[in-house]
Amino acid sequence: MRSTTTLAARLVLAAGAASLAAGCGDVRTSGDSPGGSPLTTTVDTVGSWVRVASAGDPPEWNLALVASIGPGPPLGEATPGDFGEAVSVALSPGEDAVYVADRQNCEVRVFGLDGAHLRTFGRCGEGPGEFSPFFYSIAWAGDRLLAFDVGGGRIGELTAEGEWVGQRRVVGIKGGGYSFALFPVGNGEVYARALTGDRIAGGRFGGRRLSDAYMGHNATGETADTVAPLPPPERVGGSMFCEWGEGFVNLFTNPFAPGSVQHPGPGGTLYSAVSDEYRIAVTRGGDTLRVIERTLAPEPVADDEWDALAQQFDAWLEEKPGATCEPRRLTRPSAKPFMKDIFFDATGRLWVEVVRAAGNRWELFDAEGRLLAQMPTGPRKESALPALGARHAATIRQDSLDLDHVDIWRIEAPGR
Repeated sequence: MRSTTTLAARLVLAAGAASLAAGCGDVRTSGDSPGGSPLTTTVDTVGSWVRVASAGDPPEWNLALVASIGPGPPLGEATPGDFGEAVSVALSPGEDAVYVADRQNCEVRVFGLDGAHLRTFGRCGEGPGEFSPFFYSIAWAGDRLLAFDVGGGRIGELTAEGEWVGQRRVVGIKGGGYSFALFPVGNGEVYARALTGDRIAGGRFGGRRLSDAYMGHNATGETADTVAPLPPPERVGGSMFCEWGEGFVNLFTNPFAPGSVQHPGPGGTLYSAVSDEYRIAVTRGGDTLRVIERTLAPEPVADDEWDALAQQFDAWLEEKPGATCEPRRLTRPSAKPFMKDIFFDATGRLWVEVVRAAGNRWELFDAEGRLLAQMPTGPRKESALPALGARHAATIRQDSLDLDHVDIWRIEAPGR
């Protein structure tokens, strides 16, 4: 089993823009960005790794809403769109159906791209074809639908029709959601964010020494890759712990502070970045392979945004006299983060969710790290990963009543 180490990526992330060594430089300019500066991508070799840097405005693509699946009338009969809790969505390999994991009902519901209900399979339990109440994620690996049942300690394998064909054991925990999920990276390869480790004599967790890792899976079983996430740099976070009363603790998170953004990539790679720098390091087995950079103007935290956050904290302090906090106040960053998250689609293209004052957007890169296009993100439930294909996308969102809806989108590239 191969496991990535942390040193190379940490050095790249901390170094900033590296001085370029003489090497195989490649500059490409796109004229598909009317009204803005042309998109320019430069590829250089820096020592043993490749730097791919993009600047300017990429072509504008669009996500067109094809169908929205949600609850029926409040006083009407229950419909397949009345989800108990939609936690995960997956596009079929042919992109002709959408699979939705409903954790509360322990089942998977299948819909056509027009939103029509096709079938439902699964029920609560621990047997074949059954799911526990800690069923959190689904994704395709080839022609197998993988169902990550975290509480049950297994990844089920099902056909497109819902027939149970086997399972893969993982260390079970009571928890999950976004943190413990299936992460597709294209070409039938999926990583499970789970616990792993070797069996030891005695101890907890059934005699295992456990660590957090991305465990690789494909259509035939586990792959040879286990990718270890990186520990975040010290400057990541910005949270504040406050103690009050008889041992009570509150955690306040600074939404404008830099965060750690990581995702497993194809072939046992790890894509990692700090959100206030648009620089993604691609590493494998301790070696840096590629660094993907993007030039964007920083956007400062507006006074009204910061004042609203400070007022929220001050109001809490007034309700809790005698509370002590570490640090004493939240620190205002000089600019907002660039990045919210990164994902891969079914073809292995990289999708970066970019934070902008005008509204978040997707920036799409090819497998080599060249910027292709940008498009609006649309609303989505942050605890549920998007399903991204070559031609379609599917997302879960919540309405004002916290009811779940599944939106199906068509990826439109003008002139293509």
